[in-house]
Amino acid sequence: MPKTIKRIDFHTHILPPELPDLGKRYGGERWPSIVRVNEQTAHIMVQGNVFRKIGSDTWDPAKKIERMQLDGVDMQVLSPIPIGLCYWAPVEGAREMARLQNEYNADLVRQHPTRFIGLGTVPLQNAEAAIEEMDYCMHKLGLKGIEIGSNVNGLGLEDPALSPFFEMAERWNVPLFIHPYDMVAKERTAKAGLTYTVAMPLELGLSAANFIMSGMFEKFPKLKVCLAHGGGALPFILPRMEQGWHVFPDTRKTPYPPSHYAKHFYYDVLVYDSMNVDYLNRLVGHERLLMGTDYPFAIQETPPGKSVLETESLTEEQKTAIMGGNAMEFLQIS
Repeated sequence: MPKTIKRIDFHTHILPPELPDLGKRYGGERWPSIVRVNEQTAHIMVQGNVFRKIGSDTWDPAKKIERMQLDGVDMQVLSPIPIGLCYWAPVEGAREMARLQNEYNADLVRQHPTRFIGLGTVPLQNAEAAIEEMDYCMHKLGLKGIEIGSNVNGLGLEDPALSPFFEMAERWNVPLFIHPYDMVAKERTAKAGLTYTVAMPLELGLSAANFIMSGMFEKFPKLKVCLAHGGGALPFILPRMEQGWHVFPDTRKTPYPPSHYAKHFYYDVLVYDSMNVDYLNRLVGHERLLMGTDYPFAIQETPPGKSVLETESLTEEQKTAIMGGNAMEFLQIS
């Protein structure tokens, strides 16, 4: 691990201040657009409705740096907002949407290389196109990893059609960040206003459970994958998965129980409570935990790493690793 350990917020989001009207070019009504309200505020619009209100700290690097200085954060890892993944769209349109986000992200990193680290996005609905964009992100733009959604139009990430993408990610040693996307039970959770608080961890837990139980880490043992939101529901359903693996041998697809593969993941510790941090540490070890906040959104943890720093079972050295050192190692930066 490098001698100088930076404090890194692994989970932050970014979106360009303007998006083209891809609906005119490719058809479809689900393309996001940006409508500026004033210099400080904008609306992400989908199908003519306000999807989300955002501030200039979503796209303005000066705002991001100002906040980092206030919070004592050295660097932010910039990931696309999931609404921009567009896995539902025609491949060429999704490729264009990915490219403009990736180039905007890379441009901010070039302007502020000591402040920002970029993760790209790819049109994962087509493995060949996704590999091409991953190649561009990693080997041309100099981004440090790829954010992917937790499913692709209802297909789990373990679907064989996606195997070529994961094969190349493993070969190129590309860190992957799995973020909830197109959530399970979205109609039921939306009615109760639970999209961000319940649907996301449920979706991520299901995605990660399928990833484990299908044997993805047997197929791709060197794959580097981080789960958002502390792995969502996964850590808390893992004991039940473990029991199922033992008592239902006919359904096994892996030679080892789920707890073995859970330790292959990294986890951002956006879990809001030191009890949850302590549980994750006991489950997978502090070396697999990365501090993240979900900045600049309302659900962010403030101040950054609050739950980590309040976890009494962690040593100061372990806290330092979680607050930045582990992200440096995962992303292969010095």
